[in-house]
Amino acid sequence: MGNSSFWDDLNSTCSKAGNSCYLDSSMRFNFSFQEQAADFYVVLPVIYSVICAVGLTGNTAVIYVILKAPKMKTVTNMFILNLAIADDLFTLVLPINIAEHLLRYWPFGEVLCKIILSIDHYNIFSSIYFLTVMSIDRYLVVLATVRSKRMPHRTYRAARIVSLCIWILVTIIVLPFIIFANVYTDDLEIKSCGLNFPKPERFWFKASRIYTLILGFAIPVSTICILYTMMLYKLRNMHLNSNARALDKAKKKVTIMVFIVLAVFLFCWTPFHLATIVALTTDLPQTSVVIGISYFITSLSYANSCLNPFLYAFLDDSFRKSFRKLLECRTS
Repeated sequence: MGNSSFWDDLNSTCSKAGNSCYLDSSMRFNFSFQEQAADFYVVLPVIYSVICAVGLTGNTAVIYVILKAPKMKTVTNMFILNLAIADDLFTLVLPINIAEHLLRYWPFGEVLCKIILSIDHYNIFSSIYFLTVMSIDRYLVVLATVRSKRMPHRTYRAARIVSLCIWILVTIIVLPFIIFANVYTDDLEIKSCGLNFPKPERFWFKASRIYTLILGFAIPVSTICILYTMMLYKLRNMHLNSNARALDKAKKKVTIMVFIVLAVFLFCWTPFHLATIVALTTDLPQTSVVIGISYFITSLSYANSCLNPFLYAFLDDSFRKSFRKLLECRTS
């Protein structure tokens, strides 16, 4: 994944029991074992190690604060909790991917291969789906406020049920990747972990990329854009209508925080999905510039897993206060 370029992934094959194995370009370090530049070989593990350390520490802190602080048990924070869990799972498996990169082969067996690929795709789909649900929730809150209505069914328990439903949905979506994930041996007898597609393998590989692009980006992002357009329209009309009650300060802050978290996610992930489109529709040469851009794009998508805790700490006063209070309790 992260260690190979998108265009290299699309053109690399390997033989295993009569089938061809395509290296998965969704998130991991899977690579085609072509000669790599020494700079990439050294720099990438350093970058991903930093992302792993920062992401694991930050997301674990978010999980701890939300679970331990009574004031943090809100609907929005339930979705943030699940976002942090998804990011934490991803950062937990990064050391295995780093080891594969440094060893230049997959030494961990088929079961762990399926687990790693599953977590990769869980991270891709769960993150954007929880952001979509957060956007729906914000829209409903704004709509209810404009209409001066209460939301009796918007409870922490309801958010837990919705979160469970999202994880079930993501599991169904990720199931094909779990089925096709496999360890294979190439012509050089080097073991790799990737997606082992039946023939015509190129068709199935491209179908998997389109599948991820549509379900993991196009549909949820389109939904989010429509929701925020409608939200802005409602807010605009609210300012024009003197009888409409304005959003209170706390609701505004939460709405802004959700919007910024979403914007950062799109900033980190849009290049990745655009690169997928380019890889599927063009035949770019394997130059050092193209491969370098590919590595940068993948690193940017990785980085999203460690940025959210900083956004919560910077934008959410209640998170900062709860975190400090928990630290004081532990030190005392």
